[in-house]
Amino acid sequence: MLNQPKCHFLLSSLLFSLYSWNKATCSLGKGRDIWQQPKPDPTLKGQSFLHDTFPLGFLWGSGTSAFQTEGAWNQNGKGASIWDSFTHSSVSGSLDREAANVASDSYNRWEEDVKALEYLGVRSYSFSLSWPRLFPDGNARGQPNTATVKHYSYLIERLLEKKIEPIVTLHHWDLPQVLQEDYGGWKNETVVELFEEYATFCFHTFGSRVRYWLTMHNPYLVAVQGYGTGVHAPGEKGGPATSLTVAHNLIKAHAKAWHAYNANFRTTQKGKVSIVLGSHWVEPQRGKAIDASAELCQESIEAALGWFASPIFGDGDYPVSLKTKLGALLPAFTPEEKLWVQKTADFFALSFGPNNLRLGQSVISYGQTVTPDLRRLLGWIKLEYGNPSVLVAEGGWFSEATVGKEDTVGIYLMKSFINQVLRAINLDGVRVFGYMAWSLVDGFEWNYGYSIRRGLFYVDFSQPNRTRSPKSTAQYYREIVNDNGFPSDETSQEVKGYFPCNFHWGIADSTLQVNFYPFSPQFTDPHLYSWNLTGDGSLHQVPGVKLQTRRAQCTDYLAIRDHLNLLESTRASHYRFALNWSLILPQGDLSNVNTEALRYYRCIVTELKKRDLEALVVIYYPTHRSPNLGLPVPLHASGGWLNYSTVNAFQEYAALCYQELGPWVQNWITINEPNRLVDVYSSGEDKHLAAHNLLLAHAKAWRLYEKEHYSQQQGLVSLALHADWAKPANPFLESHTVAAERFLLFELGRFLDPLLGTRREEKHNMGDYPQEMRTYLEERARVMGLPGSPLPNFTETEREELRGALSFIALNHFTTRLVSPRSHTQDSFQQKPPPDHDCLILSDPTWPSSSLRQAIVPWGLRKMLKWVSQRYDGAIPIIVTGSGIDDQAPVEDKLRQHYLRSYLQEALKAYHLDGVNLHGFYVWKLQDRHVPQYGLFTSAQHQSKAKASINVYREIIALSGSPNNDSVQPCRFSELHEPCSICAWMFTNKAMLVFGGCLLITAAMLAALVIFKTFCILP
Repeated sequence: MLNQPKCHFLLSSLLFSLYSWNKATCSLGKGRDIWQQPKPDPTLKGQSFLHDTFPLGFLWGSGTSAFQTEGAWNQNGKGASIWDSFTHSSVSGSLDREAANVASDSYNRWEEDVKALEYLGVRSYSFSLSWPRLFPDGNARGQPNTATVKHYSYLIERLLEKKIEPIVTLHHWDLPQVLQEDYGGWKNETVVELFEEYATFCFHTFGSRVRYWLTMHNPYLVAVQGYGTGVHAPGEKGGPATSLTVAHNLIKAHAKAWHAYNANFRTTQKGKVSIVLGSHWVEPQRGKAIDASAELCQESIEAALGWFASPIFGDGDYPVSLKTKLGALLPAFTPEEKLWVQKTADFFALSFGPNNLRLGQSVISYGQTVTPDLRRLLGWIKLEYGNPSVLVAEGGWFSEATVGKEDTVGIYLMKSFINQVLRAINLDGVRVFGYMAWSLVDGFEWNYGYSIRRGLFYVDFSQPNRTRSPKSTAQYYREIVNDNGFPSDETSQEVKGYFPCNFHWGIADSTLQVNFYPFSPQFTDPHLYSWNLTGDGSLHQVPGVKLQTRRAQCTDYLAIRDHLNLLESTRASHYRFALNWSLILPQGDLSNVNTEALRYYRCIVTELKKRDLEALVVIYYPTHRSPNLGLPVPLHASGGWLNYSTVNAFQEYAALCYQELGPWVQNWITINEPNRLVDVYSSGEDKHLAAHNLLLAHAKAWRLYEKEHYSQQQGLVSLALHADWAKPANPFLESHTVAAERFLLFELGRFLDPLLGTRREEKHNMGDYPQEMRTYLEERARVMGLPGSPLPNFTETEREELRGALSFIALNHFTTRLVSPRSHTQDSFQQKPPPDHDCLILSDPTWPSSSLRQAIVPWGLRKMLKWVSQRYDGAIPIIVTGSGIDDQAPVEDKLRQHYLRSYLQEALKAYHLDGVNLHGFYVWKLQDRHVPQYGLFTSAQHQSKAKASINVYREIIALSGSPNNDSVQPCRFSELHEPCSICAWMFTNKAMLVFGGCLLITAAMLAALVIFKTFCILP
């Protein structure tokens, strides 16, 4: 963000900081209802982003203002404006060095502006007339500047030739300087009369060719910034009273112009007249009462937008909240003026951009949050003013001047704003008929000079020809205009079908906590007890007697039983959990083996087998929270993964795991997310060395299993990689496409290429890092002035060991990233070491996201699976070994339900449409520890409670995908894993069943004795 100007917002403080809730004095507009309505649910289709088109005939356009772009400040008899004087004087501070004398030179290069509009394909152009260019003395009673009349006539005629609708603003802040000097500008009602005469001239001269007129642009900023704080021209710091007077006169000037058109021109010209009003948007403080928060927010919007909109679109008077707070300071409309001002606009013209949002940010109090939510503001206008037709006369943001033509962030802000308008139209019923992307070309940005840019076309102000070059936002806006919005794409089409019969329906967890204490004390306590000796029902220890105890059995561990009961209730077929290396081998070698820990893990895998569930066991699960990265302390102290000895130690540890647990484990992960583990190392050399050793450790563990255990255990071994999809942030730049591919190679190719090679590689070339990665790092080292690439080399023996050392590809996928390249100059490297892939990570604000800011991008999973399948041997199985979303809802976790349905739908597309050999999907994770997050179960006060998303997962598992109603399921997988309800009842009531069985046996024996006596007594 930009630094705020060094000025005092005296008026702003008065208007906004005095908010208090008073039901007796608040206005009765319906706009306040919007804060009491529930916010749109991002899990519902179209609420976070709507794929649809705008109404036919929607008025796409772009806009500029005269002072910002025309230049030619004293050409062809033009008079000075207050902004000319302001920028040429010392009053404006540094702006005297950045005057708009030439700016974009649109006065002379207007034909290039028309060509820019043709490039965009828009149907309208919003521009302003220069009052001091038409009338240098500001008095329309005199003769106009003939050259200026011809200039604007040529522009309008050319626009009409190109079938581009002119939308003409009479006054965009550039008041003739002479009117400021002679009358005090907008402080004087004389200027109101002069504006009416100027408007009448414009209607008469140009009105036969113009259907849309805007009297003035954002009068709020003129009143507050121009006459209250002095940040804008004319630079007066008159305080609240002056600003209120100026605003009053601006409203009356607009009304006079509207009445002039209505009385003299409407019947013949059939045009429409309005005024552009600007506003911010606010959301309530969290935790505050709904009614009170809504009232505070209502007053905030009334003090900016309502200040001008209520007299014009409402009852002809200021909002009650303003009158209550400002009292006699606020000018009053007479009863006649109220009727005369009321309804003096034929449509609502809205400005929504950084100027109002910046000011709103500095003056909102009571914890209100300023947000760029155009949809909600449009909804407020509908409720407050009776659903008028709306033109978004200024929509857009800004970028720093250094960004140049590659304004990537601007693409996503534009996407967000325009889609908000689409949702307001199609979902909320707001009658928006046009959108002006602001602005057409770079220009002079008022008190920010040339330090920021807002144009769709880049202008190099250092070059005399002021060439217009389309920015990325221009290319993107062109696509939106051509498509008339955001038409549906293939990602929104559902696929019906089944997953394969051997599909892993899994639950994934991290390192499983070991609880050594059995819950049955009779097997661990050697003492003998007598009961009820004293008649009080208590136990008394028998002195001097000790009995032999047995070791705790797997069934004695309450934690295991309860944990697996939760797991089984999900209907999952597989469970992924991790072992604790530092617990099993505290010294990092076999000199001290924790046999009890191994036994506990053995209990887990054997109990899973008994329940017909399969284990996927992670041998090493690094953690960033632990000071030792999940390593035994001695190994970490000796350098951890920077020391090759850790590779050998890991092989020894893996061998122990295979030996002790292998008979019950069919799927192994050697290392979880080594590509995230290397991020903890600060230098590039350390990252590469750690990755190198992690790869070798995995390969050694894989080869060991293949050689010594596979023939008997028949298991599969892999390593799991964090695999978020990378989308080029800027779709119009090849450099971004290259950066996204490079990001994937550093994230995934670094580990998979040495193990699998690529489809285009000969087998003898396998066992090495991606060649593209090597080439990039060598060039990077050259730019940095380093002797060579930091990427280590594998020996031929190591390469042979690496080749093919992967039984399946395991990917942990959660979200999608926008990726752009960093500029890699030597200076930037010296300031802070960048990531070795030299990429910047962004996020699309239109993607729905969780409370932890994880974006939900289902199609990214399909893209990732397809990329991996195409790069490597498509026959090798791929398993998504971890995927999930945080959701703060304790039970009704709608976000997670949406996540599971949408991500598994994309997985199904990858399997059926892309031919990906997908063998499994594991949901992260089983249970929350403290607060609701990723778990399928909550855990409050040690009581587990199922969340609603479990039913969603169960349903998908039962159907084995998303079949058609008339399709035949190719396998009976769901039946095989359907829990036995009778068995479950028997397990729950086993004590009663044993007791009942004993009674039954006793009764049978008694009956047998009776029968025996009856038939066997001798006579």
